[in-house]
Amino acid sequence: MKIQGIDKLQRDLKEAEMAMKEIDGLLGEASFDPEDPASIDVAVQAAHRMIDDKMGPYARNPLVGPMIEETKEHFRQAIIEQAQAHRLGKQDD
Repeated sequence: MKIQGIDKLQRDLKEAEMAMKEIDGLLGEASFDPEDPASIDVAVQAAHRMIDDKMGPYARNPLVGPMIEETKEHFRQAIIEQAQAHRLGKQDD
């Protein structure tokens, strides 16, 4: 019995490892005004570009492609949560 696909899986795993190393550590910085929805959108887009710049070369990899989208969503949520926390903290004053 011959198992096929192991070579492709190994290549995909190796590429996934390289993609993850690309975003290990500081990815970049995106500043925004938590009171300005347009500024928040610009920060989200900047984060998406940073992710694409680092992980984009591996986007066709079936393991990395979904990770890219999940990473973008994670950063989008983090930016929105930071803006909300700032606004809530300001209301408490």
